[in-house]
Amino acid sequence: MRLKITDKFESFYFIGIGGVSMSGLAKYLLSLGKKVGGSDIISNVYTEELKNLGAQVSIEPIIDSVKNYELIIYTDAVKDTDIRICEARQLSKEIISRGQFLYEISREFNKVIAVSGCHGKTTCSAMLTHIFAASGKKFASHIGGSDISYSNFYYCGNDFFITEACEYKKNFLLLKPDIAVILNSDADHLECYGSEAELKRSYLRFADSAEIAVTLYRDLPVSYGPHFGYDKSADYYAKNIKNSDGAYSFNLYEQNVELGTVYLNVYGKHNVLNALAATAAARSAGVNFDDILKGLASFSGVKRRFETIGKVNGAKYIADYAHHPNELRAVIRTAQKLTAEKLYVVFQPHTYSRTKNFFKHFVKVLSHLNNLMIYKTFAAREYYDDEGSALTLSQSLKKSRYGDCIYDIKEFILKAGKGDTVLFLGAGDIYDLAKQCIETEKN
Repeated sequence: MRLKITDKFESFYFIGIGGVSMSGLAKYLLSLGKKVGGSDIISNVYTEELKNLGAQVSIEPIIDSVKNYELIIYTDAVKDTDIRICEARQLSKEIISRGQFLYEISREFNKVIAVSGCHGKTTCSAMLTHIFAASGKKFASHIGGSDISYSNFYYCGNDFFITEACEYKKNFLLLKPDIAVILNSDADHLECYGSEAELKRSYLRFADSAEIAVTLYRDLPVSYGPHFGYDKSADYYAKNIKNSDGAYSFNLYEQNVELGTVYLNVYGKHNVLNALAATAAARSAGVNFDDILKGLASFSGVKRRFETIGKVNGAKYIADYAHHPNELRAVIRTAQKLTAEKLYVVFQPHTYSRTKNFFKHFVKVLSHLNNLMIYKTFAAREYYDDEGSALTLSQSLKKSRYGDCIYDIKEFILKAGKGDTVLFLGAGDIYDLAKQCIETEKN
């Protein structure tokens, strides 16, 4: 039997500790009484949480040495020439990627449920967290966002491990789950895969790695596990879907047998599919339907997923992590249904490669908006590419304007008034900028 990684090491250092996935893993180690340190380029809510839990966190340019730690964990965004990586090599430290470390941690649990897909991973993982909490099972949940009740990590035992399985750089193929959830196989990260066909082949390999694969009906040719969807031929499907001020309820069927009525406390019809997927995964893990109903009813959302962050001049400000064309479409449609007057949208593209690869799709989704600002690209790990820049995208949208500083955003959104909605969309720092705008107006 292989030695568990938490038995092998007593001290761990995270390069990029403020990332949502990395900080969740660090919280697990702290819950076991391990020594945890790490660094990042900025301070955020996760670095502050970790400090309060006892981690030693340093923020650039003041970086602690890694010499007092046994295992060094790094994110994919960290370059090979990073000063801490170089120091770790010089000191002959063991070094491991975030994806590989997640796999090692997952091995410490009896059963693993891994949630993948281009959209919905965080919401579905958070729904499963509420379901398993309602069921009283002993589990840990590693969420790729901040659930309003559980933040990005929850731990109460080692029977089950719920985690997101990120497809970036094929990291999800490192996991060996018992239950693999594939919410959808929409194209993304094509800079890593080269083609949509290769991406789908990778999803199929991920499904093959599990004992049970939960998949969207007619999305992938997978037959060894339940399908979910709107079609009544799916193993889990929704009927009598009703919209009440943006929140949905529906009758849930399992293999054509009605189990009961689900009531969701989150906005958007796309969450019906997330709830169906969570139900299919939970039922595959032996959870009874009453606990599933209780869990889904207790789920009130994840931060940056259609999150109301304030109100200014009678206009409601909402933030959402949407950064893929299909995600933008779903969020904008939901906002349009809930908005009495005008809709204002501030969108920050996330990476040049994604914007370039889906340029026509972004234009199609955004072109009908009358009040639109395209804010400068959040580059993340990439270098400037004019073909995929926010400015180029803005110039291709007749009714949009471009912004590259917070003052541009303020000038744009202050036109919104009573009954209007202002959407801040993107996976970069647009969320923090939106919060700053609200605080400025309050003062």
